[in-house]
Amino acid sequence: MEIRQLNSTEFEDSLSLSQYAFQYKLSTEDKDKARERFKPERIWGIFEDGTLSAMLTLLPLQVNLQGRTVSMGGIAGVSTWPENRRQGLVAKLLSHTLETMNEAGQTLSFLHPFLIPFYRKFGWEIYCETKNYTIPVSKFPRKIDVKGIVRRDVRVDLEQLEPLYERFASRYNGTLLRSKDWWEHSVLNENTHHAVFYSPEGDPEGYILYKLENRELVIREFVYLNEASRQALWTFLANHDSMVTGAALKLVPSDDILPFLLPDPRITQENHPYFMGRIVNAKSFIEEYSFSGLASSGQLKVFIEDQHAPWNHGLWEWQITDQGTASLEKIEGEGTQGDVVLDIGTLTILLLGYKRPVEMAKVGRLTGSEIGVQWLEDIIPAQKTALFDFF
Repeated sequence: MEIRQLNSTEFEDSLSLSQYAFQYKLSTEDKDKARERFKPERIWGIFEDGTLSAMLTLLPLQVNLQGRTVSMGGIAGVSTWPENRRQGLVAKLLSHTLETMNEAGQTLSFLHPFLIPFYRKFGWEIYCETKNYTIPVSKFPRKIDVKGIVRRDVRVDLEQLEPLYERFASRYNGTLLRSKDWWEHSVLNENTHHAVFYSPEGDPEGYILYKLENRELVIREFVYLNEASRQALWTFLANHDSMVTGAALKLVPSDDILPFLLPDPRITQENHPYFMGRIVNAKSFIEEYSFSGLASSGQLKVFIEDQHAPWNHGLWEWQITDQGTASLEKIEGEGTQGDVVLDIGTLTILLLGYKRPVEMAKVGRLTGSEIGVQWLEDIIPAQKTALFDFF
């Protein structure tokens, strides 16, 4: 058995496995496009007797965290031929990928799970939720006359959309920093309409990406910087009332309060666990994090359970200064007697802001002294998580 990156001659092998595993078939035209964009160095495979048995893609990405940029390894396309399943091949790939990300300085990893319990075993944990709304025309927000203008499907440079997205996305931990290539190939396409709101001074302040499908507005992204832009964009959507029966909003952040703002809030709402996250290197992640210094500078002995990234596993001394900077130093030879004990998945969702320490202690995902739990509650800032992309 060999674990290695693919080479440029193995496009057909990787495509065959992907199409079989995910049950799709590319047209000749799409296949040619996929070949042009094939990046074999991003695909790790397990080979047995020279034959590709399992693979995954490791994407070099960046995400927002506390208003700064963090390197993240995005895992996608995890696939195995059926005759090779239940042989531990994916487990070997994931362990190898963790080592690769650690060596590359990617302190976080995200993935979209086909089965949440499977990836929980390897330290990934749900870190964000999304809402989906289905709103009939009769319950659209009221049309409001807002000063400014909404322009539809005019040529818009990424230099306009990207800053709007970034300002909106930076409100949340875990949102993707989008490259030009990502915008062009993963966000925008020829079937997607866009509309941009401009203030009376001509400044872009919000946009929507949407499609018209089966007499429904399908809104893929709704970005606004202020209430005026939100109202103006909704008024633009409401003006489709003679063309559509309703609207479907996708990937809405979990803290969104649109239903409350509607004249009649009784609409269909669905909450979905979305992506999973995992800290790759606890020491590096914590020492780059900004904590609250209000809790008292101090220290905590924390035992981190992480069987799949042994550099994280063990007892640590965690110190915080009055300025909110941290250090994490391993304590050798003292067993598992920490003030707090938790696994790497729980540590991940606490520091991303998806869950709180006291909450996790109540359900047994975090154990230890009340003082230790409260120390974590005090030092970890309250923040929200989201993700508006897919990979």
